Amino acid sequence: MIFHRNVLGRLSFMAAHFPVVMVCGARQVGKTTLLKEFAQKNGEINYVTLDYPNVRELAKSDPALFLKQYKKENVPLIIDEIQYVPEILSYIKIYVDENALSENCSGQFFLTGSQMFYLMKNVSESLAGRVGIISLYSFSRREIFSLDSVPFLPANDFSKIKKTSGKSSVFDDIYRGGMPKMITDPELSPEDFFGSYMQTYLERDIRDLINIKNESKFLKFISCVAARTAQEVNLSDISKDVGIDGKTAESYLSILVSSGIVYLLSPYSANTIKRIVKRPKLYFMDTGLCCYLSLWNNPQALEVSAMAGNMFETYVVSEIIKSYANAGIDVRNRLFYYRDNNKKEIDLLIVQNGKIYPIEIKKGASPTKEALKNFSVLESLGTETGDGAVICQSDMIVPLDEKNSLIPFEYI
Repeated sequence: MIFHRNVLGRLSFMAAHFPVVMVCGARQVGKTTLLKEFAQKNGEINYVTLDYPNVRELAKSDPALFLKQYKKENVPLIIDEIQYVPEILSYIKIYVDENALSENCSGQFFLTGSQMFYLMKNVSESLAGRVGIISLYSFSRREIFSLDSVPFLPANDFSKIKKTSGKSSVFDDIYRGGMPKMITDPELSPEDFFGSYMQTYLERDIRDLINIKNESKFLKFISCVAARTAQEVNLSDISKDVGIDGKTAESYLSILVSSGIVYLLSPYSANTIKRIVKRPKLYFMDTGLCCYLSLWNNPQALEVSAMAGNMFETYVVSEIIKSYANAGIDVRNRLFYYRDNNKKEIDLLIVQNGKIYPIEIKKGASPTKEALKNFSVLESLGTETGDGAVICQSDMIVPLDEKNSLIPFEYI
């Protein structure tokens, strides 16, 4: 079964405007498959992976010979798992600069990386101005339903957006997540897939690249983080639970962020805000992995648990992030949350064109106007407030007042 990736259009655009395109994201989200799909539609493209030790050794010991061996003139080259040999980036820069005046200088190298902990520093130093970067995550809900997507905004014209109505409960979808293998093989259990996934993640990304001394502590850390998805980051509490110091906890968290496992949502700040909570909120980018790590073994138990609300919020926020990433839009300066010292909180703020669009996320089917109670705090921020939304399991879009509506999660 083949699923079309909505980011493919963005990849084609980048390939037409940059000599190097890098696709980065967590392991097994489909980076290589995406590039091979692109290759099938765009003629001859060579492929090499640095997963193979002998190929990796050649790239390390003699990068010039490596490129001579695999990079044919005017034939684009895909280099998979570039994080193993970041040193080769400077040689790619030389190749690009030497061929800068060529008619076919765009789209010459396609790189993938699943651990950006050290890689991005090398990319920014070696390929500044020469590389287009695409963030890829596991399948979005709209990709699973074979539907195109647009960046989510409460002000969107939803009459033009098809709803992703499935037969199963949303918690069945949350439980399995969006990893391509979990979607294409419905008989594969989350326990089997994610158990193998974590072993691969530890062996290839953690042990080889970062050299964590105590793997059991790291596993306990990531499990503790999973149990706190959709909550503000409190590394002090997590480090106490795991039995590590704060500096180690901070290092571990940066690994999860840089490898695309989790996303940190920043608090909104403006000059007029006097009392704002500074800690970011943490979200897993694949709810299937989050469920596995937090020890849920069936969706029915999850749905009636105390964690159901946080897991539904994680699902919604990750889907919104994917809707922007698939359009090639960096969300770091667009998506925020609000919480002040009076404990007034808004789950998500989307900032666009000088307006703030507030969003609350409720797992129920019929939230009331009570869900809008904190939207009024935005009036003191000095920024125009746009339409707001309460994303929930409602069957249809229901206006709550002139500017705010219940919006089913299936429209994301």
